[in-house]
Amino acid sequence: MQPKEVIFVDYSLLWLDWKPKRALPAYTKRIAGMPATRQGKAAQRELMAGLKAMGAETMLCGKVADGPSIKLTESLGSGEKITLKRSGDGMELIGSGIALLYGVFHLLRHLALGEDYPEWDSSPAYAIRMLDHWDNADGSIERGYSGRSFFFRDGKPFFSERTRDYVRLLASCGLNACCINNVNVHANALKLLTGSYQRELKRIAVCLGEYGVSLWLSVSFSSPIELGGLETADPLDPRVRQWWKDTCGKLFASIPNLAGFLVKADSEGRPGPHSYGRTQAEGANMLAEAVSPFGGKILWRCFVYNCTQDWRDTKTDRASAQCDHFAPLDGQFRGNVYLQIKNGPVDFQIREPVSPLLGHLEHTASMVEFQIAQEYTGQQKHVCYLLPMFREVLDFHMEHKPEHDTVKENISAVCAVSNTGDDYNWTGHDLAAANLFGFGLLAWDPSADPEEIAREWSILTFGDDPVVTRTVTDILMNSRRVYEKYTVPLGIGWMCVPGNHYGPSPDGYEYDRWGTYHRATHKEIGVERGPDGTGYTEQYSPRLAAMYASAENCPEELLLFFHRLPYDYRMKDGRTLLQRIYDDHFEGYEEAQAMSDAWNELRDKLDPEVYARVQDRFREQLRCAKEWRDVINTWLYRLSLIPDEKGRKIYM
Repeated sequence: MQPKEVIFVDYSLLWLDWKPKRALPAYTKRIAGMPATRQGKAAQRELMAGLKAMGAETMLCGKVADGPSIKLTESLGSGEKITLKRSGDGMELIGSGIALLYGVFHLLRHLALGEDYPEWDSSPAYAIRMLDHWDNADGSIERGYSGRSFFFRDGKPFFSERTRDYVRLLASCGLNACCINNVNVHANALKLLTGSYQRELKRIAVCLGEYGVSLWLSVSFSSPIELGGLETADPLDPRVRQWWKDTCGKLFASIPNLAGFLVKADSEGRPGPHSYGRTQAEGANMLAEAVSPFGGKILWRCFVYNCTQDWRDTKTDRASAQCDHFAPLDGQFRGNVYLQIKNGPVDFQIREPVSPLLGHLEHTASMVEFQIAQEYTGQQKHVCYLLPMFREVLDFHMEHKPEHDTVKENISAVCAVSNTGDDYNWTGHDLAAANLFGFGLLAWDPSADPEEIAREWSILTFGDDPVVTRTVTDILMNSRRVYEKYTVPLGIGWMCVPGNHYGPSPDGYEYDRWGTYHRATHKEIGVERGPDGTGYTEQYSPRLAAMYASAENCPEELLLFFHRLPYDYRMKDGRTLLQRIYDDHFEGYEEAQAMSDAWNELRDKLDPEVYARVQDRFREQLRCAKEWRDVINTWLYRLSLIPDEKGRKIYM
């Protein structure tokens, strides 16, 4: 049998590579309407280009078209709500300029998927749907696994056509905000506040604004000292307050589309209000007051904890820190402050409970922070599709109220740490682009189905061969479970190499200052976080607290996050705890091999270059999965001297 003819595509366009279609509806031949805004004109331009790429012979017809058409009806002042509806034999898109842009991308996406009349009447769930870049002024990216920054070069902001390509990707999946620099603000990035880079920032801001994406900057809390020559950054000092007001006045006047600041304060050595005996609310409110006249907002990270903990201290619990610091301050923050809360209480692990702080803020705007940069989940060398995790978090019921108390109902905004860089394919691992695409769709609609998102992404990226679609979707949907098995199952977390967080090191953080311990001995493993341990479980609602505090009732996937248990503890299926861990590591490697084998079967159905790139990533994933399996199992055997019941080889 001859291999199927392969259509060679430009994977640098990701899901925006609109492939030729054999048949398109008649209405795709004409575009009617004359949008007046920049975003509306961009919508018309994207529609024209997209239809032509799919093979339509499309023409612009002014306000009215003779015959079936796509009509763009711009409705000023209607926010981001978009309506797509059938209009006779055609389609009509109704909304503001930015809404038309979202509608155009929705229409193109569904035409590419084979749906002729993709009617849609929708508004996004959150007003801020954001990507946070950890890009540095020197062009490096902290926790970046896809090359270097395309926002910075040679110590200053940098604009190129790649910026325009990138903002098209964001708008196409509904994202509308972008913070371009690292929350750990280094020396050159401080100058972003001074006007030194006004020309470069303005070019970036204008480009983002054309596609409805607002510009945000990370700022250092101690900027009045580092830039303003003051001897203090005390948020209650009138000189400090005035410095911020003056600085914001100049900056917002010179940079169009600037929406506000992202702040990491009193965290991992960063300066903050605690240095002056002030609360987090007093620090955030000072900045919120400075940006308020310009409609600006402050995103205040809640990643505040003791990062100099003595490992001998068994009561201090890093997991408790977010609630300890911020829950008592509910209602004390200004209305233009959003508390940015990591989805879990520790730090983007493959499995954590939902942060309890997401259920404690009744009078404060909050934003859940995810990470699509795979810092602890394979660093874009391993395939790990994170949308099922994100959906679990958003659906989680905090149970402080009988109804409308899921995370997705409690938050006001959503963000994720970006996984992009200047690599040819944007995300290093071609399959990692599914996390970028999927986060955008889930940020717009938190009830979206991760499996359907994976299927759509596969078709848009690789074409509509059903074998390819089924295989890629299965790989993505299985990948998180597989990664969890061969690395750190049952919620224990960490056990990775300190610093770069890649590869196994079971005791790497055990005597470190960061407070990320497993406290394993020859008899038991885990951290007791119930009332008789650190007390962390008490931060949840009464029913959840009781469930998590009981080893018998605690969800098994989180068992070792919440409990310290002996190796012979019996799991629900009758296996011992240790045997379950042994089995997971062996099975995880085998299932990773099965994913790689499934990809190899697609050789004749994909572009050879992308096939080879992903195959190479699977080789590294298998190498690392084997190392995780052997290192963790050997380490546990040496501690416990309990052999694998199935007699498999454990390296000693």
